[in-house]
Amino acid sequence: MSTDETEPTAETVVETASAAAEGLVLDRYKQSALRDFDVTVTFEDGVLDVDVYVNPPADADHDAERVADEAARAARDAVDELFE
Repeated sequence: MSTDETEPTAETVVETASAAAEGLVLDRYKQSALRDFDVTVTFEDGVLDVDVYVNPPADADHDAERVADEAARAARDAVDELFE
């Protein structure tokens, strides 16, 4: 089996998912304007778990819950691409 046919490592999956989720959050909000945000990703036994918390400024243009959901979806989509 060549390296191209091996599945990504758990570390690669977590890094890819984290980067995608963080990228989406920071695309919606300026990092300096966010009060807080956190992306937690685990990948164990083939199960991806993504938790995104966003605490934007009071006058933010985007709904924090919706952005968190979109970020989690972006993380899952990025991981799906790894396994294609």
